[in-house]
Amino acid sequence: MLSLDEEVRPYTTNTDREKCSLQATLFGILVTLDFLERAYVRDSITAAEYSPACTRLLSQYMTMLKLVKDSISSIEEFMTRFRLDTPAALHRVKVGVPATVEHSSEAGPETGKRIAETTQNFITFMDALKLRLRAKDQLHPILQELVTGYARFKGSKEWEGRSRMVGWLITLNGMKASEELTEEQSRQLLFDVDYAYAEFFRSLSGDKNDRDDVFRAPSH
Repeated sequence: MLSLDEEVRPYTTNTDREKCSLQATLFGILVTLDFLERAYVRDSITAAEYSPACTRLLSQYMTMLKLVKDSISSIEEFMTRFRLDTPAALHRVKVGVPATVEHSSEAGPETGKRIAETTQNFITFMDALKLRLRAKDQLHPILQELVTGYARFKGSKEWEGRSRMVGWLITLNGMKASEELTEEQSRQLLFDVDYAYAEFFRSLSGDKNDRDDVFRAPSH
């Protein structure tokens, strides 16, 4: 006989438990993204705060979607099944880039794509450091890709973050492939890249003249 005091579990196996956990994470990402979109529309947060947060959530969404693909047929089906009313989040995941990129009046589609790619490269590298990747052969390719994309923006020559990241590229270049950064070096590198990340977004959300400098393609 079923006891009324007995806890009802939504799963009976470890596989089911993992599936429920993944679906709950996806649910949370969509709720958070919807809240972020509404906050941005209401001017409750700035573009500099919104863009990196949105990019990170979109990246997390894409990762989770791959993990739950066997249990859901589409994101719309998932939202219907769990009675999730988040239209702003649905629009954003379909577009795939933050609203600041989607509606940028100064930038063409290629520039918008570069902003999104550079933002994602920042996040990927900082996540690598937070996951305690330390070896040159783990960090150098990611940092090199980040600096290459970052340097395409005309205004980057005046940004302090660029010289800091180039300095770390030089440091990594001088190391053996298997050699690792110390804990102190890793913390300083994360601090410097985070500084460059904030500086990058300040340039995108500054006054119109600043934005024009960023969006103008560099001369060769």
